[in-house]
Amino acid sequence: MAAPRNIIIEFTPVGNSVKVSAICEDSGRKVSIVGDRNAGKTELEMLAVRKLKYVMAKDEKAEPTRRGFEV
Repeated sequence: MAAPRNIIIEFTPVGNSVKVSAICEDSGRKVSIVGDRNAGKTELEMLAVRKLKYVMAKDEKAEPTRRGFEV
């Protein structure tokens, strides 16, 4: 899968921190980061999107897992 086109961003305050989740609408893949509550909203959003793109690219390169064994 290529880079995600439609991304949902979710901010959840947790004490003095904020959890930012980025969800790809196409694949359903979700990643989260935790940042300082005083950090800029756009900075946290960009970081979460960058992590989502990284994880999706890593998954794309991963070798498919095989079941069983070869003789």
